[in-house]
Amino acid sequence: MTIMDKFYKLFSDDIGIDLGTATTLVYVKGQGIVTVEPSIVALNQKTGQVVAVGNDADKMIGRTPAHIVAIKPLVNGVVSNFEVTEEMLSYFIKQALKHSKKTFLRPRLVIGVPSDITNVERRAVRDAAKNSGAREVHIIEEPMSAALGIRLPVFDPVGSMLIDIGGGTTDIAVISLGGIVRSKNLHIAGERFNQDIIAYVRDEFKILLGEKTAEYAKTLIGSVYKQVEPLEATIRGRDLVTGLPREVVITDSDIREAIAPSIAIFIDAVKEVLESTPPEVISDIMHRGIVVVGGGARILGLKELLEKEIQIAIHLAEDPLTAVVRGTGVVLEDLDRYRDILIDNEDELPPR
Repeated sequence: MTIMDKFYKLFSDDIGIDLGTATTLVYVKGQGIVTVEPSIVALNQKTGQVVAVGNDADKMIGRTPAHIVAIKPLVNGVVSNFEVTEEMLSYFIKQALKHSKKTFLRPRLVIGVPSDITNVERRAVRDAAKNSGAREVHIIEEPMSAALGIRLPVFDPVGSMLIDIGGGTTDIAVISLGGIVRSKNLHIAGERFNQDIIAYVRDEFKILLGEKTAEYAKTLIGSVYKQVEPLEATIRGRDLVTGLPREVVITDSDIREAIAPSIAIFIDAVKEVLESTPPEVISDIMHRGIVVVGGGARILGLKELLEKEIQIAIHLAEDPLTAVVRGTGVVLEDLDRYRDILIDNEDELPPR
């Protein structure tokens, strides 16, 4: 370790960020996960100023005056609004450093991004992070970070398969010897399910729901496989016929019917990845099973449905929502060891 490395270790923080479409999680080395907040920013359109970020902005969705809009600066896991993403990252970094004593130098970041993002999209994440106050930025693919977070043997000559169901995207990846053998990224995830529920309730019950109500129904009674006992939830929205408020009771069967087309695409994508995987790796996966992480892993019946459709054991990770950010923490513990699995360009890496 050089003198500069020791200097940075004493006076600079290492921060891991799972920059999700729906939720951003922040890990600080030595402290653990310090922030879990929605990836939402409330913006005053008259002045261009940020009004609120995270939990405070989430409370404003659907309740703001015309000149204040609550927006999500990340779409399908990538930056869609550079300036707002920069403001959001700056807020989360400040939150992470609030109780830290190492504030003398700018922090070093490891950020998880979806697999298969383009160089332009990767550059947008890197630039937004550096403009937010980071001294050094490293990018890691979310499936690899999640695999590290749940302690899969990613460097061993054995195949592991992982499915990360997030808010904006789902990553399906086969990992072996420190690299991704096969992967597929699709835009079938939590937010797509919310839109499916909104469309279904509009067509079947003639009620217009908000996104937060759809998310509430999905979280409370959402399932993809028939349950032993039926589940019910009361939801409220605007009657499309009368224009007045109305409430209706929906069941888990309604949710299953609403998201069935999206789930079918998701299952086909899993099969597609398996079909293109080398036979020896397939053998390992059949022996070890497939691990599911991400917020979407918590939807009822997912394990049973996947096992029925692909005939391979499915394991739901413990605390699936934090798997990616825990993986960034593993990388930060020994960056030199994990440098080869980062997707930084060599000319962008800091001198060693």
